[in-house]
Amino acid sequence: MDETDLADRNTTDIVVSKFGGSSVANATQIEKVRKIVAADARRRIVVVSAPGRLRPDEEKLTDHLINIATGGEHFRDQRIPVSVAESRKTVTERFASIIKDLEVVDDELLSSLEADLNTQLSGQRRIAFLASRGEHYNARIIARYFAKCGMQAAVRLPEDIGLQVTNRYLDTEVTEAAFSNTLSLTEGDMVSVVPGYYGVTESGEVAVFSRGGSDLTGGVIANAVDADCYENWTDVSGVFEVDPRVIENARTIPRLTFKEIRLLSSKGFNVFHLNAMKPCWERKIPIHIGNTNRPSDPGTVILSERVPEEGVVGIAQLNYVAYINIEKYQLGEEIGFTAKLLTIFQDFNIQSYHYPTDKDDISVVVDQNDLTGTINDLRRRIEAELKPDSMDVVYNLSILTPVGMGLRGNSYPIVEALSALSRQHIPIKMIDQSPSQMCFHIGVPSAVADAALKILYEQLIA
Repeated sequence: MDETDLADRNTTDIVVSKFGGSSVANATQIEKVRKIVAADARRRIVVVSAPGRLRPDEEKLTDHLINIATGGEHFRDQRIPVSVAESRKTVTERFASIIKDLEVVDDELLSSLEADLNTQLSGQRRIAFLASRGEHYNARIIARYFAKCGMQAAVRLPEDIGLQVTNRYLDTEVTEAAFSNTLSLTEGDMVSVVPGYYGVTESGEVAVFSRGGSDLTGGVIANAVDADCYENWTDVSGVFEVDPRVIENARTIPRLTFKEIRLLSSKGFNVFHLNAMKPCWERKIPIHIGNTNRPSDPGTVILSERVPEEGVVGIAQLNYVAYINIEKYQLGEEIGFTAKLLTIFQDFNIQSYHYPTDKDDISVVVDQNDLTGTINDLRRRIEAELKPDSMDVVYNLSILTPVGMGLRGNSYPIVEALSALSRQHIPIKMIDQSPSQMCFHIGVPSAVADAALKILYEQLIA
């Protein structure tokens, strides 16, 4: 990271480093983590995930733990033929393998894990407790491995450091007390290994964040200690301009603002937990995304502010969305119409991405999968409560979203994008510019989305 990125900050000379599941999947990966941590004395707080997949076709360890907690219902609902007994075997064998390969002394780890798998908790408390065990035991093993290799390191569990969260066991949030309590991590010079994804309630019960919540743990701790930097280590070398699976020569973006990465993430860029950025944004703590397998790659730095040197910095692609258009005479003058409409979507647990409006129309873009099994009832309720003149649903759309600070006050990229797509006869189903003027959205049929992305990339970035 360029030292100028950190200028004018009162720092604590501490780097919080979070390592995702692929980075701590087995002994080989954990050794890479150890070398990264040892390479910089400022990396004194290490947040770890549960072990990631060893093969693309296998289920995640956390899913196996949830399957155990639900008596097999978790996988049955997904029509995955894995029993509770098979999930228990997968979990215990994975941790036994990591302990053996790292040659870590196991005086009680596996017996403690076995006792936890037999917990008598019930309901959401049971699911939260068992779901957290992947991070819990991985942190304990990794801390022991660090110490075995001569590092001053110790595990610091959420229950020990007071990472206090609310009583919503399966989608919890940190409390104000968590920020002051976790300041204890700055004491001494040792490396603290903290399991991500979970915290403890005021009464000491385990509650978990939404999936991907290890990023949230890292962000909260970075905020609490006013870290020099928050590092997010994964298996990619930063944030790419576009999906590299579609465009092979796509490059990583050197610098982004928090606003830019949020816009990209909300429209298909799967970087990390969106809410994890807020604690860092509040203290203007830079986030550095790096590759555990290629730690010398420069990665991407996310900053509060940067000088825009280009119009478009990246293009997100959100596939298979549905576009629901509702027409009603003078709906724009009907007080509360939009609020009532979005409440209906909320009641059906359907997330809306954005909703362009005009005098007589409003459109809502949603994940097409959310409409499966609900669209008929959704339509009936909208028609009964809001009495629209018409309601049309367009399926199998993709939303392409060019993003960049340089778009503010600059309409030329929009004109260039539409012209380029038109020349190649790409049908455009939707066009909308965000209020921030930092991005615009183009809807195209999903069948031609990859081709449209390549056209926009060549026109706006390459």
